[in-house]
Amino acid sequence: MPVITMLGAGSGFTAGLMRDIMQIPGFDSGEIRLVDIDPKRLSITEGLIRNLARHLKGDGWKVSGATDRRKCLKGTDYIINCIEVSGMACVRFDNDIPAMYGIDQCIGDTIGPGGIFKALRTVPAWIEILHDVEQYCPRALVLNYTNPMSIMTLAALRNTSAQVVGLCHSVQGSSHEMAHVAEVPYKEMDFRCAGVNHLAWFTELSHKGRNLYPKIFERVRTEPSVYETNPVRFEMMLHFGAFVTESSGHFSEYLPYFRKRPDLIKKYCRDGYRGGSSFYADNWPTWRAESDRRRAELAKDITKMDMNRGYEYASEIIEGHAFNTPKIIYGSVMNNGLISNLLPDNVAEVAVMVNRNGFNPCHFGELPPQMAAICRSHQAVYDLVVRGIMNKDREAIMHAMMLDPLAAAACCPAEIREMTERMAAAEK
Repeated sequence: MPVITMLGAGSGFTAGLMRDIMQIPGFDSGEIRLVDIDPKRLSITEGLIRNLARHLKGDGWKVSGATDRRKCLKGTDYIINCIEVSGMACVRFDNDIPAMYGIDQCIGDTIGPGGIFKALRTVPAWIEILHDVEQYCPRALVLNYTNPMSIMTLAALRNTSAQVVGLCHSVQGSSHEMAHVAEVPYKEMDFRCAGVNHLAWFTELSHKGRNLYPKIFERVRTEPSVYETNPVRFEMMLHFGAFVTESSGHFSEYLPYFRKRPDLIKKYCRDGYRGGSSFYADNWPTWRAESDRRRAELAKDITKMDMNRGYEYASEIIEGHAFNTPKIIYGSVMNNGLISNLLPDNVAEVAVMVNRNGFNPCHFGELPPQMAAICRSHQAVYDLVVRGIMNKDREAIMHAMMLDPLAAAACCPAEIREMTERMAAAEK
C-alpha cells in the first residue's frame, strides 16, 4: 500500500496528480497525506481529495491533512513537492523592480531577476524539508514540481542525500506540438531531447525513420499561422537548428536577444505565453483565485472533474518504481557527464528510466555546440545562486544576477547591483 505525501497541497497540481496516482493499475488502496501551511486551503483540498478517492476507489484510499509536514513524512514512500514561498507577497517586486531598469519579463519565476529571487525565498525552505526527509523517510522518492526547477534540483542534489528528480511538463507538451506541426500521429513520432529545464532541445524528430525537421522548417518559413503560434521558439529553431521545450514567452527570458529593446519585443513577442510583458505578475492573483474557486467547487461535486489520467510524470514514476515496470520520463538530474559538453557538477534535463531502483538517468552524449553554449550560460547562473544561498554569500548572488543573459542584455553591472539591493530590501 503506497504512502504519498503532497507538500503544498493547495497547489493547482494536487487534484490532477492524486487522480492519476489513484488510477495506477494495481493500486486499489493506499494513503495520501496532504500538507499545507494554510489551514483553510488544506481543509478544502482534503475534502476534495477524500471525495475523489471515494469516487474512484470507494474506501480503499485513506486521506489525511496536516499543517506540520513532520507528522506526515515518517513511512512515506513518495513525496511530491509543490510549495510556494511568499509568492503572492513578492510577485510584483519580482516583476516591477527589474522593469524599472529595462528588464522586461513575461513569467519571471525560473530565471532572470524574478527567478533568482524566487530561489532566494524557496531554496532555504526546500533544504529544510529535505533534511526532514533524510531523517524520517530516507528511502522515499522525491518528485519536485516547484520552480525555479533547475536551481531547486541542483540545491537538493548538492546538499542532501534525498532521491530527488525535478519534473516539468514542457517535454510532453512541446513534443505534442511538434507532432501537430509535422502532421504525424504523436504515438508514431520518435525524438531525442536534452538540455536544461525549459531549455532542452529536440535534436531529433522523426517518423518511421524520416527526419521531420525539413517539413517543420518549411511550414514555419511559409505559413505565418504556424510561425505565429511560437514566434520566439521558431525564430531560435531557424537560427540554431532545433526546437526547444518552453513556451515562447518564457523561453524569451532565457535569451539575450528578444526582450532588450521595445522594437524587438514588438517584433517577436505576442500576448500571453507567447511573450506578454508582465504576463505572470498581472495574472497570477486571478489564476490563484480561480484555482481556489475551482477547488471549492470540486470539493462539493467531484463529478465535475475530468477523470482521465493526465500526462504529468508523477504517476508514471510511482507506477514504474512500485511495480518494477520500467518507464521513461524526462527529468532534471545531476549531469555527471550525461550531456558531455555541459558542466558535470550541475543539472541537466534528460531521459530518465524509472524502475524499482529509482531514477536511472540515460546518457545523451554531446549537444550541438551552439545549443550547449546557451545551456552552459544558465548552468553558471544556477551554480552561483546555489552557492550564494548555501554559503550566505551575497556577492555570489550579485554575480548570478550579472551573468543572467536577459539582465546582462539590458543593464550594466552597477545597475544590476543597485536593482538587486532594491529587490532584496523590498522582499526582506
